[in-house]
This record gives sequence, C-alpha cells and structure tokens, in this order.
Amino acid sequence: MSETGQYLTFTLGGEVFALDIGTVREVLELTTVTRIPRTPEFMRGVINLRGRAVPVLELRRKFQMPVAADTVNTCIIIVEALLDDEPAIIGALVDSVREVVEIPATSIEAAPRLGTAIRQDFIRGMGRQHEGFVIILDGNRIFSVDELTAAGEAAVLDAAPSASAMPVEVQTG
Repeated sequence: MSETGQYLTFTLGGEVFALDIGTVREVLELTTVTRIPRTPEFMRGVINLRGRAVPVLELRRKFQMPVAADTVNTCIIIVEALLDDEPAIIGALVDSVREVVEIPATSIEAAPRLGTAIRQDFIRGMGRQHEGFVIILDGNRIFSVDELTAAGEAAVLDAAPSASAMPVEVQTG
C-alpha cells in the first residue's frame, strides 16, 4: 500500500511549489511587515501574529528569483519548522496559494541535478501531478539557524540605544 501525503501548493514566479501540510499552521493575507535593518535581503521583516513577532522571509529572494511587486494574491504561509531540533514559527512570503493536494509517495521523484535555481538541499522531491511537476520543499531546510540567528541579532542590536542617543545633562546658569 502506497502512502499519500497532503501538500499545500503555492506559486513563485509561475512555478508551482509545495510544503507538507503537516508543517503549515495557517495562511494569511499580506499584512503590515515591519522591516528590520541589517538583515539579509530575503528577510522581509516581522509581523505581529497574536502578540508574537514572527519573521517573514521572501521565498523569491531566498531562491534568487526575480523580485516581483506584491499583489492581492500575495500571501504569508505560517510554517512550523525544526531549527536545531527546536520548533520555530516562520512566515514565508509567496506569490499566491493554490490548494491542498494529495500526492502518492510513488509519484514523488528525487530532484534533478540541473535546471533549478533552488539549492538541492531545500528540495524534498518532485511530485508528478497531471502533466507537470510540483517542487516539494523541505520546510526544515529552507531557512538555516545561522540566518535566523543573524536576523534576530540584528533586531536586538538595532533596538539598543546608541552612544549618540544617550541623554545629556544641560546646565543652565
């Protein structure tokens, strides 16, 4: 008996990608994202998700695809990934969300060595669907601990007062 997995499909630059539905917590319409200075280009910023700051990463930039303007279809997929064996909530900015699909394990092939701008370690496999393929991403490998740690440290550094911002006593005579 073949196992069938469920995947949330989404688009980036006209290509169809998928994430295991077990890692997806929710899908949000594009909302206000607060930019954090001195973070990698693919780090759009953070959003307030029920009182919690959640980093939002642009998958187009992460995968070195051409940047596109946000549209009414642009969404944030909230993913729970394991980073150093610890659960982390991350937002992934995508062009549009399509649907949840079932793909049998027998219809998933290893990723080809050529023809993709995405690093091989991000790809779990290629799912055959109808006449084409869906690129199945590994949600635990898309974003590294080092990248997210660097983004967090930049946010902390920018929140610290600088020497020029220290209060100065002014004596009046």
